[in-house]
Amino acid sequence: MAAITRIFDLPYHQLETYNLEKAFTTKYDGKWKAISTKEFVAQANAISRGLLRLGIKPNDKIAVISSTNRTEWNVLDIGILQIGAQNVPIYPTISSDDYEYILNHSESQYCFVSDIEVLKKLNTIKKNTALKNVYTFDAIAGEDHWTAVLILGEDPSNQEEVELRKNAVKPQDLATLIYTSGTTGKPKGVMLSHNNIISNILDSEKRVPFHYGKSKALSFLPVCHVFERMILYLYMYCGVEVYFAESIEKMSDNLKEVKPNVMTAVPRLYEKVFDSIMAKGAELKGIKKMLFYWAVDLGLKFEPYGQNGWWYELQLKLARKLIFSKWQAGLGGSLELMVSGSAALQQRLTRIFAAANLPIMEGYGLTETSPVVSVNDMRDGGFRIGTVGKIIDNVDVKIAEDGEILVKGPNVMLGYYKDPERTAEVMTGDYFHTGDIGEFDADGFLKITDRKKEMFKTSGGKYVAPALIENEFKQSRFIDQIMVIGEGEKMPAALIQVNYQFVKEWARRHKINLNTTEDIVSNPLLHERIQAEIDTANKNFGHWEQIKKFEITPDIWSIDAGHLTPTLKLKRKVIKEKYANLIEKIYRS
Repeated sequence: MAAITRIFDLPYHQLETYNLEKAFTTKYDGKWKAISTKEFVAQANAISRGLLRLGIKPNDKIAVISSTNRTEWNVLDIGILQIGAQNVPIYPTISSDDYEYILNHSESQYCFVSDIEVLKKLNTIKKNTALKNVYTFDAIAGEDHWTAVLILGEDPSNQEEVELRKNAVKPQDLATLIYTSGTTGKPKGVMLSHNNIISNILDSEKRVPFHYGKSKALSFLPVCHVFERMILYLYMYCGVEVYFAESIEKMSDNLKEVKPNVMTAVPRLYEKVFDSIMAKGAELKGIKKMLFYWAVDLGLKFEPYGQNGWWYELQLKLARKLIFSKWQAGLGGSLELMVSGSAALQQRLTRIFAAANLPIMEGYGLTETSPVVSVNDMRDGGFRIGTVGKIIDNVDVKIAEDGEILVKGPNVMLGYYKDPERTAEVMTGDYFHTGDIGEFDADGFLKITDRKKEMFKTSGGKYVAPALIENEFKQSRFIDQIMVIGEGEKMPAALIQVNYQFVKEWARRHKINLNTTEDIVSNPLLHERIQAEIDTANKNFGHWEQIKKFEITPDIWSIDAGHLTPTLKLKRKVIKEKYANLIEKIYRS
């Protein structure tokens, strides 16, 4: 078998090495439908032939917008890549204005969409683009179905041209444009080559234990994100059967149906799983309830590799038999590995799931690094709680003088599409500036300690730009200062210093007694009024950016007290430390 150097080499490797009966499986109309590796390769070639007949040339761009992961996406992806064109995946949930920008900036010629909702959104801006046609994965009346391209490629007489195109694609050639969040302006098109992604697959594979040719995976993270996309390619390489979850709401059912050995997720999903387990535990009675909470308390003290000693390990063995085995059964009964990325994972979740024999291996990476930079691995002492693991092979990481993590390696992007200035801003020689602050421990485990910039991600993996939100909320006469929080948490929240002068005037008019600071902090009518202000301002933001909870701080934020810089900017770290009790109340009460 020839060396794997381009993404489309992967299905041919799988065909020769594993030849799976169920390479990809998607549920249609309530029934799981699988295609074999052989069918996968045949359909990808038909797509390639069809695209050639549509006039697609090397380096042409084809956009794909899908609300769910599905077999069609993967067939289309390989069909596009092996004729030297590029796949431009677009997040379905972004605004139609961003659809328009990305389609025009990338000069996409065709667009494939999953369903009627995405199609309606696309149709509002389609006239402003250069799209020649739109195809749909779902059957929609009056629309061209994606199988029209398959049918166009049924005649194999131009397969020789497909082979010539494949042979002309070099490892360093552009494979895809992935547009990052546009929260701080227009989205940036990250250019990733075949080699960027293939190198990341081969170097990450050593950290992920699979039963090659036998494992099953459940996939549901958006494949438009490079994390899940690279993982799908990794599954392809390792002969892992892939099942596509229907939705987050049906994850529990799908886990029981598929019984996967591995799954990937963002921390928010693991939080939901844990919250669901705890809710069921709270409903128990008597001895069962007592044993449940005993096991949870034990799990929250977990340390790997027997570090807690023989007595703890003995208790853990009992807890696994009596309690944690039921958690495993609830997740299908066969899960051996879960991988977490995209945002920081709470240490309590790392501990409790590892104690339950459902280890979550947290990693670190960015779109610009294809994505994996480091990842934990339970084997050979490669797992450390509170870190994102050790750096993968062939990737070099150094910590700059200001603490920023810099990355060099074959996985680092080619640059931002049509944007040499922004590319130059994040590159020093071959090193990419991640914008994250980190450090290595004595054993080489990487720990992320802060963000160089203020933007953060929730545990659901969504970016939040606090300054934008804060500026909007400060338009309220009730709010003097506000700091948005939520890094690694399930939702954004806020610490608020009210405008004391206005609030007291408002209280006087409404005959409300607010004589002391304690009155202001705790008065339910004031809380309701500020909530109304928040509800109004929230309408200007995406649902993942909206403030879900808040607490009023008991004092005035000032330069002298350390809240503010001399130029009246928030000292975020100081404010978090001062009000750690309020943050705990928001997220843990």
